[in-house]
Order: sequence, then structure tokens, then C-alpha cells
Amino acid sequence: MYYESFFLVLVGPSGVGKSTIVREIIKLHEDIKYSISATTKRPRKDEVNGKDYYFLDISTFKNWIKEDKLYEWALVYGDYYGTPREQVDAFLGGGYDVIFDLDIQGAISIKLKRKDTVTIFLLPPSKEELKRRLLKRGDNENVVVKRIKEIGREVRAASRFNYIIRNDVLEETIKKVDAIIMAERHRTKRIKLPQIIC
Repeated sequence: MYYESFFLVLVGPSGVGKSTIVREIIKLHEDIKYSISATTKRPRKDEVNGKDYYFLDISTFKNWIKEDKLYEWALVYGDYYGTPREQVDAFLGGGYDVIFDLDIQGAISIKLKRKDTVTIFLLPPSKEELKRRLLKRGDNENVVVKRIKEIGREVRAASRFNYIIRNDVLEETIKKVDAIIMAERHRTKRIKLPQIIC
């Protein structure tokens, strides 16, 4: 590889399409690996352990915190979420870029620990569309109401991230994320010049 591996974090409100975009990006790039989050939340009917999340009980999750097995963790809407360290380190060791699908707290934590992390904040087309997406995927209506109320706060945090993309037309959003990946791979600070010259 001619450049140094990096973290790419997709961040934004729940239901904005982060997981869908991650799936499409890793189809386009064999050299990008997805960091599967650990969580204590209950799986939705279509979610698979080890593919969508690592579903843990609270006791196990808290042990992982104590044992420093997580890059970052946060309590979000009453459930714990975190990034398993072992998996990410293995990807980096293999020369892969690593893509994350995180909430604001998680994205900020990762960026504080690894300064060259690339962050993309995804905006929904509208509050109404976001509510429709959340209900369509089977979220509890009370949870949907809580998440909709948080949109203003979350969007105000968008300026803390490197890029902002409105996820209106999925195909266009994927093209924009892909363009960011290609540009970041060619940033001067990432290029391994001696290897290229030799």
C-alpha cells in the first residue's frame, strides 16, 4: 500500500442511512473493513450478531470497559455502544482502512484518540423523512420521538466534523463518500514517499 491506513467515520442522527452507506462502500472497496460496534441494545428483527453488532449483556460490556477492550464507548438512549479494540487493531495491522458507523459521542472519542481520523456528518433530507425511516425500520415510537427531538442538537454539532453530506439521494451520497475516500488516500501526509520512489 502506498499510503497509511486511516479511520473513516460516518456520523449523524439515527436513521440517516449510515449503515446502508457503509454496506455500499465496502462493496466498492475490498481494502476497507467495517468496524462492527458492540452494544447492549436488543437486536431488531433483521439484525445479526457479529454482522450488524456484537450484542452483549450489560455485565459483559462493563467488563470490556474495565479491561480496556474498547477504543471508545458511550451510553446512548439507555443502551451502551462501543468499538472493540482487537478487531480494529487487526484490520490496521493488515493494512486496511477502517470504516465506522457511529453516533456523535463515539465519533468525537475516536477523533480525539486518532487525530487523522476522517469524519463525515450525514444530514437527513428532512425531519419528516428521518421519522419515516426510523418507523420503517421498526424502532419503537417513543424512541423515534426522542431521536427526532435530538436532531437539532446533533445537526448543530456537524461543524465539528471534516465533511457534511445531505443523504437525500443514496446513489449520489455514495459517490460523494467514495470521492472523499479517494481524495484522503492521496493527501500528502498519508503518502509513503520512500516506497514509491524505490
